[in-house]
Amino acid sequence: MFEQLGLIGCGLMGGSFALALKKAGLVKRVVGYSKSPSTTDRARQLGVIDVEAPSALLAVAGADIVLVAVPVAATEATLKAIKHLVTPQMLIMDVGSTKADVVQAARRALRDQVGSFVPAHPITGREVAGVEHADAELYYGRQVILTPTERTLTAQLLQAQEVWQAIGCRVSSMSPESHDSAFAAVSHLPHLLAFAMMNTLTGQPEGDDYLSLAGPGFRDFTRIAAGEPKMWRDIMLANRDELLAQSKLFQQALAQLEQAIASGNAQALEDMLTLASETRAHWRMGAQRTSKQP
Repeated sequence: MFEQLGLIGCGLMGGSFALALKKAGLVKRVVGYSKSPSTTDRARQLGVIDVEAPSALLAVAGADIVLVAVPVAATEATLKAIKHLVTPQMLIMDVGSTKADVVQAARRALRDQVGSFVPAHPITGREVAGVEHADAELYYGRQVILTPTERTLTAQLLQAQEVWQAIGCRVSSMSPESHDSAFAAVSHLPHLLAFAMMNTLTGQPEGDDYLSLAGPGFRDFTRIAAGEPKMWRDIMLANRDELLAQSKLFQQALAQLEQAIASGNAQALEDMLTLASETRAHWRMGAQRTSKQP
């Protein structure tokens, strides 16, 4: 049981974490801060937080667990703002979708107190944002990747694992660099492609007409293009090297398919489609979880 959660960022991810801890009986009080006062006020009205804080620093005052749920580009500034109240006993986590940049930001901002920080990436979310959509069940049954460093304190790492497991998550660990390589392939590139697919249609004179004919397949493929643009802008720029490397691999695979189509090579085309189809048919989400340590 934690005495107080200091919640910095009272949107979907942060608000859902607060509700999940409350539902599990893991926290007595939640003090929240958001850049927008109206968001913090709304979070209190909805029962997501108990007390509104006027600053990130005051949200941390008296907290024994802190969740930083802000855009990855704002991580360093946020951690700098709370540094003076960070203690060796405090557990600090984030929920960012990139980790190498977050770890570097934490090292610069927290310095000697960086051992209290356990970088975390819950594999969940929705296309809608805002505290109005916060849900105590958002994390239940989902995977959470922790990316501890050589300076992460053992006590905090164990505590982080226990917290996420207590709200129903499957927890695994990997290095920040391995994390960013993997998620460039399975998350960041798919989002890039979905955004590009939508722009491909909207850039054509007949795009609206084509969209009116689209069915479930198009809907499922482009669903993630409804994601929050500023958030995905930050993620793609933060992980640009890995994302661009994966994009080149995708372009190579696409070129092979195009070549088979252009040459009329039915067998080569079928073989490539079969490989993709069988791989997708046998894939189970979260079935193989990485446990590599940094």
